[in-house]
Amino acid sequence: MPTTKIAPSILSADFARLGDEVRACEAAGADLIHVDVMDGRFVPNITIGPLVVEAVRRTTALPLDVHLMIEEPERTVDDFARAGADIITVHAEACRHLHRVVEQIRAAGKTPSVALNPATPLEAIRWVLGDVGMVLLMSVNPGFGGQRYIPQVTNKIAALRRMVIDGGYRLDIEVDGGVKVDNVAVCAAAGANVIVSGSGIFGAGDRDYGRAIAEMRRRADEAAGA
Repeated sequence: MPTTKIAPSILSADFARLGDEVRACEAAGADLIHVDVMDGRFVPNITIGPLVVEAVRRTTALPLDVHLMIEEPERTVDDFARAGADIITVHAEACRHLHRVVEQIRAAGKTPSVALNPATPLEAIRWVLGDVGMVLLMSVNPGFGGQRYIPQVTNKIAALRRMVIDGGYRLDIEVDGGVKVDNVAVCAAAGANVIVSGSGIFGAGDRDYGRAIAEMRRRADEAAGA
């Protein structure tokens, strides 16, 4: 299994100094920058659009992991691709024709990824596992940062890892929601290798992002046996 990748979620960053926050995460050893896009319909919150993604793109060389928590994502996939997203994640629950949207992302030259809410079964994505580069399992109900990790998702991570191994697929398993230094090992041991953390990194009292990222990676790698 690949070693752990850490993806700070800018949802918890200081938006008044967003460029500085992103550069600080890159200097601190982050592997990806996670960008949460919410439309106020699929989730009860509104965040950012392609213009902010474009601005973030100018501040970092790290891959941008853009998570579309929006209805009808096919309407804006190309906009986010042009803005500089590297990975584009859409929710299975929001796509009437999931395979078509996955192919649309790939046609835009980006890595397609599919997300599932905590209560959505893995069966919803079984038939696209060979077409995506990543699956994102939400470990909170999406819409707001700072929520607590839902422990039942741990078994879901493990079940997905078994599906990936049994099917011979090559993809990352990402977990997002309530993941911090004190529970990252649980996620990694279950099979997640991409860890999204917002308040677990940006909420560090000493603002030492490097320390939080390094400790999170160390614990996750140890738990995964990497």
